[in-house]
Amino acid sequence: MGKITKYLPSAIMTSSVAAPLAYMAYMYQKDDRQKQHAILRNFPLLGRVRYISEHVGPELRQYLFAEDNEGEPFSRLEFQNVVKAGKYNERLLGFGSDRDFKEEGFFIRNSPFPKLSSEMRVDNTQKTNTYKYIVDNEGLFSRKEHREESQADPYLLRDEDAIVLGEGRCRQPFHVKGQVGMSGMSYGALGERAITALSRGLSLAGGTWMNTGEGGISDHHLAGNADLMMQIGPGLFGVRTPAGEFSWDAFREKAELEQVKAFEIKLAQGAKTRGGHLEGKKVTEEIARIRLIEPGKTVNSPNRFVEYDSFPKLFDFIEELREVGGKPVGMKIVVGDIESLEEMAQIMKESGKGPDFITIDGGEGGTGATYQELADSVGLPIMTALPIVDEVLRAYGIRDRVKLIASGKLITPDKAAIALAMGADLINIARGFMISVGCIMAEVCHTNTCPVGVATTDDKLQEGLIVDEKLYRVTNYVTSMRAGLFNVAAAAGVDSPTKLERKHIVYKDGQGRLSSVESMMEKLQK
Repeated sequence: MGKITKYLPSAIMTSSVAAPLAYMAYMYQKDDRQKQHAILRNFPLLGRVRYISEHVGPELRQYLFAEDNEGEPFSRLEFQNVVKAGKYNERLLGFGSDRDFKEEGFFIRNSPFPKLSSEMRVDNTQKTNTYKYIVDNEGLFSRKEHREESQADPYLLRDEDAIVLGEGRCRQPFHVKGQVGMSGMSYGALGERAITALSRGLSLAGGTWMNTGEGGISDHHLAGNADLMMQIGPGLFGVRTPAGEFSWDAFREKAELEQVKAFEIKLAQGAKTRGGHLEGKKVTEEIARIRLIEPGKTVNSPNRFVEYDSFPKLFDFIEELREVGGKPVGMKIVVGDIESLEEMAQIMKESGKGPDFITIDGGEGGTGATYQELADSVGLPIMTALPIVDEVLRAYGIRDRVKLIASGKLITPDKAAIALAMGADLINIARGFMISVGCIMAEVCHTNTCPVGVATTDDKLQEGLIVDEKLYRVTNYVTSMRAGLFNVAAAAGVDSPTKLERKHIVYKDGQGRLSSVESMMEKLQK
């Protein structure tokens, strides 16, 4: 025993050196003989270091090397603003803005006589019971904080200021008292825990809505009793026959659900113009039941509705949906072809038919999976597309019967307020809500390996997402967004964010020159 004790340290030392050297020798031989990578064949060890660095490059840039205002699709500051709003229910900062004011962009024109809090047309009569975190002490290597129950102001619109979808056009119009809601995110793209947390959090906030995405209504969307907007895409998931045709019986069943307040026909999304593809191995019994498809069978959905290849046909379908369901029906578009917009507006004016609302998705909008060429270059960005649609509808005298919902990276109150001033009535947000339930922008949504359990159905990965924790961050985020909208409105001199107009914003270019939205529109029309 004494000899073993004597030589044990030397043996451990020898093993700790020999094992890594043996592994390096093995990798050297393996890389030197492979024929796939030239860099590994010529420089086996250094080449391996290169590939490791390339693999972790996004993480290194995100956390160590990127400036606060750098990074896409969202900068570090934008990400942190969402996290702070959800976790701490606050948007306060000290010392000054980190925005680069030399860069071009939109600015809100403040009034010399802003509105007082007592003058704002806000409904804060019923408080929202939530939880938020309080920081007790923040050191270099640790942060002490605790969660406590809190009553938050909901920052709802007054009843008389509510945005109404389908007013005077359907039996059950949808009254919305909060101008911020969740954009379409399907169960399957997001896991059941994320969908459940979003449903419960949005319901607690009140005055908002949850778009189901084109994957149909799941039990997880229904879990929190939130108001739902059911999206119907070209795949007709949730409202189809076994043969893949539209099912009026299935549609009636969904329309009879009290939680379903409206339907949205998804014509296209910049990143989704390719159509959809769902591998059979992902079609579980539950997914099959929700989408009304066969378990285990691969499903491809077209990039547009097969039956509706013109506006007259589409509008006839919308009219029938509204009549049968009794609820508002809108459509989601990406703007690119201005001539088609003109055609759409003319047909709406002449026929009296058309959607109750139009969701405008900017080309910068997110998606679970798409091709680079579609994500980067198809569709106009939201701040260009939105005023174009607003202008066309006004030119044809039909703007008063159609509400506009804007979507596309509008994750902070100032960006949402600018979109409202550009012509939107309501704001859709997807990735902001994903961040509120834990998304760290790992950008692996299409791989089912989301490390925080948001964009995955993997049971093991979802264990990290605690619904009873994250739901309150959703509540705090949406109420914080609404509070910010009222702050901006007050600064602009109006008593409600519903009164923000083009005159309240201005665009500054890189040389400091200012342009109004009207002058920008004139340039576009030339």
